[in-house]
Amino acid sequence: MKDPLIREVSEPSELHQVEELAAEIWKEHYTPIIGAEQVEYMLDNFQSVEAMGGQIREGMTYCLVYSDRNPVGYLAFKEQDDELFLSKIYVLSDQRGKGIGKAAMEFVESRAKDQGKHFLSLTVNKNNRGSITAYEKLGFVNQGPLETDIGGGFIMDDYLMIKVLRE
Repeated sequence: MKDPLIREVSEPSELHQVEELAAEIWKEHYTPIIGAEQVEYMLDNFQSVEAMGGQIREGMTYCLVYSDRNPVGYLAFKEQDDELFLSKIYVLSDQRGKGIGKAAMEFVESRAKDQGKHFLSLTVNKNNRGSITAYEKLGFVNQGPLETDIGGGFIMDDYLMIKVLRE
């Protein structure tokens, strides 16, 4: 496999691709962690074309990740003062373990450094053990629990993780 291509979403048709990837990835990965009802709620309210369009208008950047010219994942991030907040980084299950996620993370870190950011931050579900371990291997440090009411009677029960890029 060649290095994955990571390209900023610029066309409405690309948001449809992200929406399709989100549905596949989230249903497979998150249903055992947070349940089907919360997955559907989050897909509808945060990963629909309409919701992502609103996030982009508020400063979020979405990127598609390609391998062999096929979309295999996506990420989203937003500048916040001296940090870059990585809101989403997802790769199809059959593409994991091929270095795609690591390359996507390197892309985000490079972007943060290019913008003069001091920190890279993200949130991860407390029960998403594999991702927590992966983030720790990449230099992120767990800053503790963070509960966020997302409406609909649902809570995101996460850890905040930070990677220092420069002092």
